[in-house]
Amino acid sequence: MAESYKAVGKQSISFKNPPYIIAEASLVGKKEGEGPLGPLFDQIIEDPMFGKNTWEEAESELMKLTALKVLMKAGLKNTDIRYLIGGDLLGQLIATSFGIAELQIPLFGVYGACSTMGEAMSLGAILVEGGFADRVLAITSSHFAGAEKQFRFPLDYGNQRPYSASWTVTGSGAVIIASESTVKKETGKDIVITGVTSGKIVDYGIKDSMNMGAAMAPAAFETIKQNFEDFKLQPDYYDMIFTGDLGYVGKNILLELLKEKGYDITDRYTDCGIEIFDKDNQDTHAGGSGCGCSAVTFTAHIIRKLKEGKWKRVLFVPTGALLSQVSFNEGNTIPGIAHAVMVEAK
Repeated sequence: MAESYKAVGKQSISFKNPPYIIAEASLVGKKEGEGPLGPLFDQIIEDPMFGKNTWEEAESELMKLTALKVLMKAGLKNTDIRYLIGGDLLGQLIATSFGIAELQIPLFGVYGACSTMGEAMSLGAILVEGGFADRVLAITSSHFAGAEKQFRFPLDYGNQRPYSASWTVTGSGAVIIASESTVKKETGKDIVITGVTSGKIVDYGIKDSMNMGAAMAPAAFETIKQNFEDFKLQPDYYDMIFTGDLGYVGKNILLELLKEKGYDITDRYTDCGIEIFDKDNQDTHAGGSGCGCSAVTFTAHIIRKLKEGKWKRVLFVPTGALLSQVSFNEGNTIPGIAHAVMVEAK
């Protein structure tokens, strides 16, 4: 088999025959549907329980519905997918494992906290480009109530939220990555993954679980800088750069860190957590977060702009805070990680 990819620099891979994103799906809750991206989502589900008895069961149902939606949009069956790569924020990835069990698709469960969509897409692209799979389904989810229950306080407690706190998105996003395009050339553009830059764990000593932006911004900085260095690029190579969950606090930190290294991305950068909610009218403080935040923003908003020809190249950088109930309660710091996916319209 001819070489189809190559390692670039310290942390990146360039695909000689870029794999295609042939379908995408986004399902969200009521609050997300009321935000600026509301009209773009495939489905808005008003019931936060999704017809189930617990928050965890609700998130599993959300993920299952999203997987079924992306299969339907691609015109495929579950048996047409070689591997499913997915993850969530719950312990032992129970939203994923319970959610997609009945689909009977071979599963790689992955955890990168809120960066999981970037990790899943990166691994999916590597499998497809390497010839190990013809189609891979990458999916993540999060649920506001489930995340609050696990990482912070149960909703019934009614705790106050500082302005640095982010709001975990109730949503699930999925893409199908394939070796061949299904787009009719006269009707639209191919969306391809041209490369990835895998993140390293970065720890700046942040211990405040109500300030996820500050914890994750250094990791986003390191990954974006490494992408520029590995591929010998300047920021203007991309039409847009999206981080996943930094919100307003983390965004400012990231911009300053990059400027210190000579990279000014101000005119082509935003964050999925900023785009998904209305800061003035939705009371989400620093913005959105959660595995579903970057996933639904990518599948509903970013891909749409690429297909419409508004953007040609996007660097998609989901960001994650690597904490658990145990680590936080034992007083440990909150390391961060970020995975960058280079997406292009052709």
